[in-house]
Amino acid sequence: MALAELLVVEDDSEIASELGQALAGHGYQVTRAANGGQATEEARHRPPDLVLLDLGLPDVDGVELCRRLRTFLPVETVIVVLTARTREFEVVVALDAGADDYLTKPFRLTELLARLRAHLRRRATTAGPPVIRVGRTRIDTQTRRVHIGDDEVHLRPKEFDLLATLARSAGAVVSRRHLMAEVWDEEWFGATKTLDVHVSALRRKLADAGGTAERITTVRGKGYRYETSSPAADRSQAGRS
Repeated sequence: MALAELLVVEDDSEIASELGQALAGHGYQVTRAANGGQATEEARHRPPDLVLLDLGLPDVDGVELCRRLRTFLPVETVIVVLTARTREFEVVVALDAGADDYLTKPFRLTELLARLRAHLRRRATTAGPPVIRVGRTRIDTQTRRVHIGDDEVHLRPKEFDLLATLARSAGAVVSRRHLMAEVWDEEWFGATKTLDVHVSALRRKLADAGGTAERITTVRGKGYRYETSSPAADRSQAGRS
């Protein structure tokens, strides 16, 4: 039985063939698309569990294709971009467009497989109480919906997992290592830029939902802390202490 349905979007036929054979050998059901048009058609016809998306496609920029796929694929579908681009802002743009993860070419098959296993793991947020309440924030881990007061915050899957992990330890520092292990996988190796990008996206979405008191604080050299008091309140309290 296949581990998952996987769509490989890669215009280089040799790379696509080798990658497809390797993934199929590890239990994945692999479909290949050579360009953005084929990828869109395949994804609409048979929505995959995961998408491996090369950013350098002949008919459309991979970032734009990522945005397009996000308009109709189920929210739980994982998109991992494969890129030879090494400039940080290009990777950040891809993640902001809806990608859940990225790998820079050339990459090791073992690392790719570890990443895929991480994304397919049973989510850590299914354990523990079904509803997490911190201040005005209500996180329902069964419906995977977040509200701040009466306003719903629409999050990507990894953003939800990250917020739930931080909220469970609200007021305490959660280390970067722990966040990577809980949200991505204990087998994660490499840089943690993905974590920083997801934290940045969460901050914007919390603010957009009116969560002026709900924020994620960076604790330099340690990790992050989920706060439920406003910076102004913090300054006022500090002035009285």
